[in-house]
Amino acid sequence: MVLMVAGSLPELTDQGFLVRLTDWDEDVAGRLAEINHIELSDEHWEIILFIREYYLLYKHLPNARVFTKAVLKQFGESKGNSRYLHRLFPDGPLKYACKLAGLPKPPTCL
Repeated sequence: MVLMVAGSLPELTDQGFLVRLTDWDEDVAGRLAEINHIELSDEHWEIILFIREYYLLYKHLPNARVFTKAVLKQFGESKGNSRYLHRLFPDGPLKYACKLAGLPKPPTCL
């Protein structure tokens, strides 16, 4: 898969995840969202930036349950639940939040 953003070609895996974390910026996230048919809102950005911060802090990705609990702790009950996260990322909240955040594919995701 080829991703063209502002004249550069960040390398992607065969499943559309960035190969290098350092290739990520908000323009890359926007293009990845377009490719994955996700229209980004402030709510999406909140979760995308949160999972990036989590990964950079802990140096690993959580599983889906731990991800939801971390969102709950950070943002409260209205956002820290699977219904809310699936509304933002219907095909898999953790997988697509990570993909748009320029992170590796979570090991627990298919």
